[in-house]
Amino acid sequence: MFTFIRNLRIFPRLFILFTVMAVIAVLSMVLLGSFYLQAEQTHAQAVKTSFEAQQIATTQQINLQRMNALLQARFAQIFASNNDLLQGDPSLAASGALIEKDIVARETDFNQTLQNYNTTYKIASSPNMSVVHNILASDDANAPLITGQQAALDNVTKTQWNAYKQLQDQVLTQLHNPDLQYQPAYATLFQANLKFQTLQQSWQTVVGAATTVGQAVTALNNSEIMPVQIATVLAILLIIAVIGFTAALVNATISRPLRQLATLTTKIAQGDTSQRVHVEGRDEIQMVALSMNNMLNSIVQLIREAEMRHTTLQMQVERLIGEVSGAGQGDLRVQATVSSDSLGVLASFFNYMVSELGVLVINFKTLANEVERATLQTYDDMAQLVDSADEQIAQISSATTNISEMANTSRVVAQRVQVLSQVGGRVYQTTQSGRNAVLRTVEGMGHINNDVHLSATKVQQLAEHSQEISDIVKIISGIAHQTNRLALDASIQAALAGENGKAFRAVADDIRRSAEVAKTQTNKIERIVKQLLEDIESVTLSIQDTETEAATGAQLSREAGAAFEAIVSAIEYQSREIEMINQAAQQQLQTSSSVAQVMRGVSSSTLQSSQSIREEAKRMERVAQLAEQLLVSAEVFKLRDDQDIFAQTNREHIVAQQAFPQRSF
Repeated sequence: MFTFIRNLRIFPRLFILFTVMAVIAVLSMVLLGSFYLQAEQTHAQAVKTSFEAQQIATTQQINLQRMNALLQARFAQIFASNNDLLQGDPSLAASGALIEKDIVARETDFNQTLQNYNTTYKIASSPNMSVVHNILASDDANAPLITGQQAALDNVTKTQWNAYKQLQDQVLTQLHNPDLQYQPAYATLFQANLKFQTLQQSWQTVVGAATTVGQAVTALNNSEIMPVQIATVLAILLIIAVIGFTAALVNATISRPLRQLATLTTKIAQGDTSQRVHVEGRDEIQMVALSMNNMLNSIVQLIREAEMRHTTLQMQVERLIGEVSGAGQGDLRVQATVSSDSLGVLASFFNYMVSELGVLVINFKTLANEVERATLQTYDDMAQLVDSADEQIAQISSATTNISEMANTSRVVAQRVQVLSQVGGRVYQTTQSGRNAVLRTVEGMGHINNDVHLSATKVQQLAEHSQEISDIVKIISGIAHQTNRLALDASIQAALAGENGKAFRAVADDIRRSAEVAKTQTNKIERIVKQLLEDIESVTLSIQDTETEAATGAQLSREAGAAFEAIVSAIEYQSREIEMINQAAQQQLQTSSSVAQVMRGVSSSTLQSSQSIREEAKRMERVAQLAEQLLVSAEVFKLRDDQDIFAQTNREHIVAQQAFPQRSF
């Protein structure tokens, strides 16, 4: 495998390795995600089943209670209809038939639901509850739920429901007997109630078990978490193994050959050119290794050739140095031997350089003569400039004194105008504060007027709502009166019923007392609402008067604000005029100060210029002396007879220099 991988190029090799690693990692994550989703779906199905069982059990518990309550109501209705006053009442017969039909329907519904619940939601034996059974069985604390639900369902299915159903049907049958007797019928009803209590307790156990199972299934336990954790660990180990295998391949086929190349370059850098590297395969690294080996061979060959050329070149250089050594002492008459070897060009260039250097020496002498003549002329011109500068300095001093006096006068005027501007600014600020206060007063009066108007509107709405409350109180009072009459009629009917109507008479008395209390409270509320309407009317009149006064105050505040606006405008105009005068005075002061400063600067600059001219004259004298020295130094170079045409000229300049006038300032 390593041989096959080494024969591949680096990019396809890395692409294949990383593709395999990515595919394995993606497959691991996909399988892990599928396993996790399957576990979540199983858990969700278990939660859904447990909540369905809980909902059905709770619904049937309500059904049982409603069934027993309807049986009690039907029993009481039958014996209430035996009263002479209620016999032949069609509404009682119709409602009784509906109650019996409701009882039979609920009995059938509970019977069918019980069979379905026993088949579908029994934890111990139902296939639908197998996941829930496994979840509960994994925790010993939930194991009693399985046996408890099974025992409660067996009791309800096998004995308790059938016993209660038979007694309930027997009660309904006895109620249809024309010769119905209260004592035997009540005894059967009492036995049915006892069976109902036992049945309700057993079914309550079923409901509690369903609720507890729902809580247990909702929480995740070890039986659901452990498989996911194991699958996650296996996926991580697989990915780590793939990464390790990939790293080993990269190290064996890329990193190790690169280290060998790095070792080779280190030895070459240390001067050991005899080392070579051998890399297996046919990839880029092997090509680089072959190139480096060939490069080392070429470098060794080039080094040998360079050593031979260095020896030959050194001999030629020594000969050339011997020929041109006289040029270093100023002898420009030397000539180097031009040959056909590599130094022939250098010798030819040296001869050309010596020739050009002779031309430069001639030009140098010419320029030195010109510099000497120009220096003498400049020296005379600077003497005249010094005299003119002294006269200008005297005139500038007089002008500076006059301008300084004018600047002092402008400064006094500017100070007085500045004080006047400050006073005007303080007056303007005070007036501006008064105007702002008046504006705030006007704004406050406007807010007060709006608030008073809004309060009047709210009070009007409150009066309308109070009127509506009064109407509602009247309606409630009428309802209380009617309720009192109905309660009185019910008491009369209960008195006619005799012993069987005692309970109804007590209820009617309670209703009548409640109606009387409601009527009394309604009368109190009506009086309170009437008093509230009177108070609201008084408040409305007061708010209207306040609104009128607020509008008048707002108008007066606006007039005062307009007057302050006119005063502020006048003061603003005065402040602007003072500010303009202040700016003009400041500008005049600045101009005078600037002119005085400029004159002082001109005087100083003139003095400095005069001093600079004197110093420059001294430098010119020094330049003339240096030009003379340059001409003397140029005589060191030995030229050919055809080039030395300035010897006579140099001697004439030396004579003129001896006659150079010395002038002091």
